[in-house]
Amino acid sequence: MKIALIATEKLPVPSVRGGAIQIYLEAVAPLIAKKHEVTVFSIKDPNLADREKVDGVHYVHLDEDRYEEAVGAELKKSRFDLVHVCNRPSWVPKLKKQAPDAVFILSVHNEMFAYDKISQAEGEICIDSVAQIVTVSDYIGQTITSRFPSARSKTKTVYSGVDLKTYHPRWTNEGQRAREEMRSELGLHGKKIVLFVGRLSKVKGPHILLQALPDIIEEHPDVMMVFIGSKWFGDNELNNYVKHLHTLGAMQKDHVTFIQFVKPKDIPRLYTMSDVFVCSSQWQEPLARVHYEAMAAGLPIITSNRGGNPEVIEEGKNGYIIHDFENPKQYAEHINDLLSSSEKRERLGKYSRREAESNFGWQRVAENLLSVYEKNR
Repeated sequence: MKIALIATEKLPVPSVRGGAIQIYLEAVAPLIAKKHEVTVFSIKDPNLADREKVDGVHYVHLDEDRYEEAVGAELKKSRFDLVHVCNRPSWVPKLKKQAPDAVFILSVHNEMFAYDKISQAEGEICIDSVAQIVTVSDYIGQTITSRFPSARSKTKTVYSGVDLKTYHPRWTNEGQRAREEMRSELGLHGKKIVLFVGRLSKVKGPHILLQALPDIIEEHPDVMMVFIGSKWFGDNELNNYVKHLHTLGAMQKDHVTFIQFVKPKDIPRLYTMSDVFVCSSQWQEPLARVHYEAMAAGLPIITSNRGGNPEVIEEGKNGYIIHDFENPKQYAEHINDLLSSSEKRERLGKYSRREAESNFGWQRVAENLLSVYEKNR
């Protein structure tokens, strides 16, 4: 099959500037390309050639202005058997006019079928135009089918994944070495490290973890809470919210470390150096990919019960789910419990890694997508 994978207009693929969808496409495309001819369309970036072939995948980078129209023109001049559109349901009918003989698959990574995102008529036309809708979580699937019952027979969850080869748990030789190197580099030897990775925005809840910190310090004076991220992918400018976080952090300056945007390739060692991973999302998260990364690194996970996040957590086996997600004391209680027992951290962390190996490696994700493609072709 000749397959086109269509990224959104937000960030380029390969994922030189991060982005969950971009990481997803960059990872699965070479695996799918072992069986089929694959072209990935995304926006231009000064660090990427306009057209290139990498790992058997054709990459076409188009101008951000009028990107949707440019993709349509590319589809019209090349005959694709299958077109996979990421996260832009409103594009599907227009692109299908340019490639009427192709099978269309839509993957949905956010609440793109919400009332403020798409009209009833547009949603119905999109659903009629696609052979299948794959979603990153059951939660996202439910946001579609609850409004559009006609989508039920076409909607299927295909969880995202992680590159297992780049994450080394601390109990491995490579993991121990990476852990020591990273802790030495950051001056964090002897610390119990609680890790947050994500955009520094109110909906991600880092302020709640900072509010929880005094209760954690009381039991664990050797704790260090590490925040990795910035206000937006690759943008280290300090807005008012980030300044507020820094102000809160300054109140406990011996227990807080901020690390601004990190390139995806540099992330694994930061997980490996840590002891506990926390996702404090306050919004209905589709299913944050940081959960997969933490599992691959062999970390116990504490996450909020928002959106799809709980779907990859088995309570007491690889982590804990915070139901009172706005309450700093709930996070402090679970963090303290894990920091008090290295045996428990290791037991939950090893279960996390086994889950990642069984269900969330990119090979498994690619196989699941291929089964969707081949069934509908």
